[in-house]
Amino acid sequence: MKWLTLVIAGAFEVWWAVGLKYSEGFTKLFPSILTVIGMIASFYFLSLALKELPLGTAYAIWTGIGTIGTVILGIALFKEPIDPIRLVCIGFIVIGIIGLKLVSQH
Repeated sequence: MKWLTLVIAGAFEVWWAVGLKYSEGFTKLFPSILTVIGMIASFYFLSLALKELPLGTAYAIWTGIGTIGTVILGIALFKEPIDPIRLVCIGFIVIGIIGLKLVSQH
């Protein structure tokens, strides 16, 4: 359950990061409200995961999920560039997340 909680926290991190783009510097009310809700949910689920997981592992995975998710949605929603070097770097993040999960004692 702790890993699922961490994945949920990461998903909400993606939510609020994308929400920041849509809020346009918190100048649009509805996207700004959704962004803050995503932030609160993300930190809440991260705090639950941290009850059982090591800080460094959980934080690295949380930010990794957020990074990968925002890159994918940046490409899909905002037409951000896709280039091989960028994809290789994202692949390294995925490998790092898998590695941290595999070596975790929890």
